[in-house]
Amino acid sequence: MSWLPQQSTRSLRADVLAGMTGAVLVVPQGVAYALLAGLPPEYGLYTAIIPTILAALFGSSRQMVSGPTAALSIALFATLQPLAEAGSAEFVALVLTLTFLTGLFQLLLGLARLGGLVNLVSHAVVTGFTAGAALIIATSQLPYALGLGPLESSGFLELWPALLERLDDIRPSAVLIAGFTLAVCLAFRRWLPRWPGMLLALAGASILAAWLDPQGLDIQRISAVPAGLPPLSTPIFSLDILRLLIPGAIALGLLGLVEAAAISRAMAARTGQRLNSDQEFIGQGLSNLGGAFFSGYVSSGSFTRSGLNASAGAQSPLAAVMAALFLVPLVLLAAPLLHHMPMPAMAGMLLLVAANLVDRHSIREALTVSRAETTVLLITFACTLLLALEFAIYFGVLASFAFYLLRTMRPPVVACELAQAPEAIRQAVEEHNCSVVRIDGSLYFGACDGIARRLEGHDRPNLVILAEGINFIDISGLHLLQRQAGICRDRGGRLYLSGTKGDVLSRLRRAGVLESDRFTVITL
Repeated sequence: MSWLPQQSTRSLRADVLAGMTGAVLVVPQGVAYALLAGLPPEYGLYTAIIPTILAALFGSSRQMVSGPTAALSIALFATLQPLAEAGSAEFVALVLTLTFLTGLFQLLLGLARLGGLVNLVSHAVVTGFTAGAALIIATSQLPYALGLGPLESSGFLELWPALLERLDDIRPSAVLIAGFTLAVCLAFRRWLPRWPGMLLALAGASILAAWLDPQGLDIQRISAVPAGLPPLSTPIFSLDILRLLIPGAIALGLLGLVEAAAISRAMAARTGQRLNSDQEFIGQGLSNLGGAFFSGYVSSGSFTRSGLNASAGAQSPLAAVMAALFLVPLVLLAAPLLHHMPMPAMAGMLLLVAANLVDRHSIREALTVSRAETTVLLITFACTLLLALEFAIYFGVLASFAFYLLRTMRPPVVACELAQAPEAIRQAVEEHNCSVVRIDGSLYFGACDGIARRLEGHDRPNLVILAEGINFIDISGLHLLQRQAGICRDRGGRLYLSGTKGDVLSRLRRAGVLESDRFTVITL
């Protein structure tokens, strides 16, 4: 709350206006994301009230707005789909429990000051996951956009055969409404980006649907949304249920924190704010913990709402709080009207949301710059489509670690000419009896075998190791140097270390290596 004493009349006015804009935007977004999560539409609006306020008051970022997001919604649905029927009372109870566990996991990470843990999920993992989630979103909405209604399928691959079997049942009126919504949203984004384009597109689509199908027989509408404040709710505290949901909660918690961290960093880069990652973890954790008791589901930072909030001139987290408070009368007034909204219109808007999730720039960058990053991206993308979404993140993180370990296990061991070495080395050894190598990597247990094999190719009595690139050495690295020094001594020479860093030198000294007559450490 350090921002509160800095409030002025001008900043308060800016926050109020930004909050009004955000409240209008979240109505169609919240409904769409709730449907994406397999929940009744009102749960998307509930998630944009209490969780948004808690994340704003207890988090670190001043411009980020939390609430329902597309990626978390589809991940939530994919996690719980095998356990209960979407939209049922049992499904809602599992959602509340999973939200509680996710918030508890995030809060514990924040209290333990593990804010840096989010950095373990690489950008390639996030890019691959969101691209896969976007394809799942688009595929799940195609039946509604084509007027086919829900299809019996339990996964991404199974939906396509079911969809192809019913191509003859496509309803042109539904396709027209979906296309109209998509076109209007794109037009507002192109020419009137500050206007509530999504809301106006859905309003226009509702009017078009009423004209094409006044009886509501041909075009499916959203089910009636009850008007009212978020009701109190209680997660399930059964040990069997908790054990069943913990793996998904960890994956959703990490995904939510990655989203929040990425958005808060983008906002901070724009404003120059200094972030506290641990505090942001605490804010996100309390947001989901509170949401579980006020009919909210898993939430995180919203790219769309945060960008709009910053563009609208928000000065502090009060803008997010005001957006949540302004949403209350909108829920009370607009909820009875939502049942006129056609499902093909929501499907068209979600197709646009799915397209926006694909980070084309990052994909091109990975394909151009790094083969390892490309592989991690593709592994995560494939796992997102073929496996449970929480396992896609795990596999992506494991793939990132695997490529990192492979790089560190094969550090460059570069042969050099003595003439290229510093003067102190040239004075210490004779050129015709000396080999010079530069090791650009840490001497730890995983790299020692590969380094030893490459040192075997240097058979002169004296060996000089340029150690400027050695940042760390463990016991296996110490043993490697001792063995190499013994080899040099048997040949009638010595092992020289040059440019050794202070931490490495202190480890050598504590191990007693420097007291051996087989070593010479040259200080430059």
